[in-house]
Amino acid sequence: MVVLSNPALDQLSLMKTQKGTTFSGIPVIDLSLPDCKTELVKACEEFGFFKVVNHGVPMEFMSKLETETVKFFSLPLSEKEKAGPASPFGYGNRRIGPNGDVGWIEYLLLQADPNFVYQEPMPAPRHNPTVNEYTSAVRILACQILDLIAEALKIQPRNALSQYLLDTQSDSVFRLNHYPPCPELDAPQHNLVGFGEHTDPQILTVLRSNNTAGLEICMKDGTWLSVPPDQSSFFINVGDAMQVLTNGKFRSVRHRVLANGKNSRLSMIYFGAPSLTAKVSPIPLFLREEKSRYKEFTWYEYKKAAYSSRLADNRLDTFTTEEKEACDRKSSGKPASVSREKHKVTCAMKNPESGTVRSGLQHAQTVEPPH
Repeated sequence: MVVLSNPALDQLSLMKTQKGTTFSGIPVIDLSLPDCKTELVKACEEFGFFKVVNHGVPMEFMSKLETETVKFFSLPLSEKEKAGPASPFGYGNRRIGPNGDVGWIEYLLLQADPNFVYQEPMPAPRHNPTVNEYTSAVRILACQILDLIAEALKIQPRNALSQYLLDTQSDSVFRLNHYPPCPELDAPQHNLVGFGEHTDPQILTVLRSNNTAGLEICMKDGTWLSVPPDQSSFFINVGDAMQVLTNGKFRSVRHRVLANGKNSRLSMIYFGAPSLTAKVSPIPLFLREEKSRYKEFTWYEYKKAAYSSRLADNRLDTFTTEEKEACDRKSSGKPASVSREKHKVTCAMKNPESGTVRSGLQHAQTVEPPH
């Protein structure tokens, strides 16, 4: 458990805001139904976020990994730190990236490649069949979703999207997040940030958590909505790379996690990414009626830019074209400089009830890319 004194709590990100309203309208997509591919596309366009059921991942895999993960995070801090510092893989706590973002969190970042062998001391949960079974199963799930989307959009070949994840050099990663309970969090107007607002840089994110709430997503109008947990299902995020591949047709969803005063939240997250040398640009299908909104880049270039930014920054701004800026100006009625700056304003600031964010932990211990 991460144990901090009250002064340390004051140094963490405290948001003077109400928690998001519970989001009862999350798209729930049954992957066993024949029309699910149409629903997948609709959810990606409207929300960039949805829940899948009848996903085919055995509950046994999910339960076994959760049990091992709980055991690891229950170890004394000195034992967990033997698996760190995260550079980028391994154990870390509180510090998220190198640029000042912090949160009420401890985590374990692992390679998603089942053939990867860790150096001693090996992070727990160990790469015995538990981690590998789970990551292999959720990668299959992610590829199934991408293939269904490609089929619905008539993208050829059908594996045009999933091939990024199936590449033997794929840069996909797997992250275990633990948000300890925070009994000191007794002020109802304050919510402690577990993981600050951001979008995921990768193509697709597959998330599962225990039954503790905390995940929130930001709607297009800046409103934050709380996502009810469901430990038997998976939540899917559209990432920045997918937004580029679809030339903005799909929306990379901004989200955050708020800490809980009484209950521990545990999440297991697979981030499906291309290889470092893979080129990312809009698929030709999405360029028939409009020009590209994004410049072509390699995944390495985008990952490097993400690593150099703050969590809340809109990283895609650096890679947009004049066409994208023109679209933004048309929709906002503002000059290019204002439109560009608008994207750097966090959703918390766009929501008039959200107030301000304070951060600045002095003794953060680890540095890792903002996966």
